[in-house]
Parts: sequence; structure tokens; C-alpha cells
Amino acid sequence: MTDIDALLGAALKSLPAKPEDTAPASVKKRYSEQVSNAVAPAFAEELRRRGLASARPAPPGVVGVSGAERRMAGAIGAKKVDVTWATEESGLLLALSIKSINFRDNRTGNFQKNLTNRRGDLLYEAVTLHRRFPYAVLGGFLFLDRGAAADNTASRRCTFINADSRLRLFDGRNDPAGRDEQYERLYIVLLDATPFSAWWEVYRVGHPAEQISLDHALDEMIMLVAERNPDFYDADEGVLRSAR
Repeated sequence: MTDIDALLGAALKSLPAKPEDTAPASVKKRYSEQVSNAVAPAFAEELRRRGLASARPAPPGVVGVSGAERRMAGAIGAKKVDVTWATEESGLLLALSIKSINFRDNRTGNFQKNLTNRRGDLLYEAVTLHRRFPYAVLGGFLFLDRGAAADNTASRRCTFINADSRLRLFDGRNDPAGRDEQYERLYIVLLDATPFSAWWEVYRVGHPAEQISLDHALDEMIMLVAERNPDFYDADEGVLRSAR
């Protein structure tokens, strides 16, 4: 098991039991927030291990008095971002946005009800950050309950495939002059987490049949950071180092 797998597994098993689909909306909203609040520190700790020493969020004292998630200035207002790495010399260099859909709609029985809203949340963050920091590398992770890969009907594709289709236009920003609303990399993570076990599968948007590892996803983004900042950094097997 790789370091990020161990970190994420421990974080997910720290979650409370998932409420029933019939629970009040406020209870389900709180659980979704807990998912993001568990995943973000695990990702940030892995980024620090890979050479991004000031990545947030972090426990107090690790990257300063407060290691809480960072509120970044953006083109259309300040925005709290789940995971960030910024330096005094360059500003924001890497940001990860974490969204999730964890519950079936009680009427339709599928997970698609909030898909448009989660996509809108992702795109708003990309626009406001890229307009202020065009060279920043942005990664988006949409966590879907594993049931979203099997909620299809005779007349409708499953939510996982629909999410992939609806996000493809916004993945693959490989040029700092590219569209602000695009992410450098977008991923969909199928998730099943309990206090006793944690299971997930990761897919790059646009490739729904090709499962990848979280290691691979983070390797891609570390490489992009180095490519965007060649005077300062090199990437060596997924670890960011000062340029030699």
C-alpha cells in the first residue's frame, strides 16, 4: 500500500457511519462536508511528503501557527480552497478541490440530483483561481458513492458515466493561457467508506474504463507544477525538488 492510500484509508475510516438516504438534508450535507474535511488533510500530508512543505491544511505548528485551509484571493472574490500549496515568490502553485455526492435522491433512486451543482462549484473555483493565478495547477476530485456506477436504468446511463461525460469539457488545461474554467486534471473517485473499512477507485475524467492509482494522479500534478515552474523545480518520481 502506498503512502497516500494509507493516509486516505485512515482518514475515511475516521468518518462516522454514513446516514441513510432518507436522513434530513442537513444531516446529509454535514456528512458530505465531513468527507471533504477528512480527505483534504490526507492529500495535503501526502503533498508535504512529496516536497511541497507548506501544503495546507495541516495540524497547527506544521506549516505555521495555523495550518487551516487557505483562503485564496481570486478574480471574483476570495475563496476557501480544500488543499493548497503557495509560496511567497510565486503565489498559488497547486490547488485541489474536493467535492462529493454521497446519497441517492429519494424520488429517482439515483445519485445524479446534485451533479449539476457540484460541477458548478468546481467551475466557479477554477475560474476565480485561474484568472488570478493563470500558472496554478488545479486538480479536481469528485467523490461519488460506489452505487453511482450501478444506478443506470433501461433509459438512463449511470451517474458515474454521466459525470464523466459532463466534466470532459473542463479537463486537460495544459497551457497557462487556456480556458479559466478548465482544470489541469479532473478525477472521479468511486467511494465506499465505513468506520471499519474504506474502498475507492480513481478514474481520470475522459477515461471511465481505465482505473488509475491516487499515486498516479498526484504524480501527474507534481509533474505539471514542475513544467510550469522550470526555473525553480524539477519532478523526480512524483517528488518535487529544487531545480538543479
